[in-house]
Amino acid sequence: MNDVQKLTENAVVKIMEGYGNDPQQLIAVLLDIQAASGRNYVDQQWALLVSKILAVPLSKIFDVLTFYAMFSTTPRGECLIEICQSAPCHFNKAQQVVSWFEAAAGIKMGQTSDDGKITLARTSCVGACEIGPVAKIGDDVFGSLDEEKVKALVKCCREGNVSQCQK
Repeated sequence: MNDVQKLTENAVVKIMEGYGNDPQQLIAVLLDIQAASGRNYVDQQWALLVSKILAVPLSKIFDVLTFYAMFSTTPRGECLIEICQSAPCHFNKAQQVVSWFEAAAGIKMGQTSDDGKITLARTSCVGACEIGPVAKIGDDVFGSLDEEKVKALVKCCREGNVSQCQK
């Protein structure tokens, strides 16, 4: 089954209906579609459907999808591991954290694992400077990272139970 088939047209329509088919809710709609995709991205097929139903020009939809770092138009891992690149995290050895994640996941920054479970990416500040360096996975922020915590996070991502990983 390809990624697009995981999300149905009916499901995308229901997401839009949940926001009253309001074009002012475009970002929220796209975020929900991305979350429902199973691969953390908005497929062109769904962008076209949103354009049609919300009467928003396709160019505006792609402006949003390509401007905001939280969106992707290409499939990413089920777990998007975002490592903070802000100055406080940088000075707290964020580059070392990147190396640990790359080693544990077996991929480089910006890549997705062959099993489709993990994508590594950089992100701007997540507002958790006091526990830096940090990584964000979904809505969860994990801080005070060391090599063992990083290995445990990667293991949790591979097993599909990030919410049970210790913060």
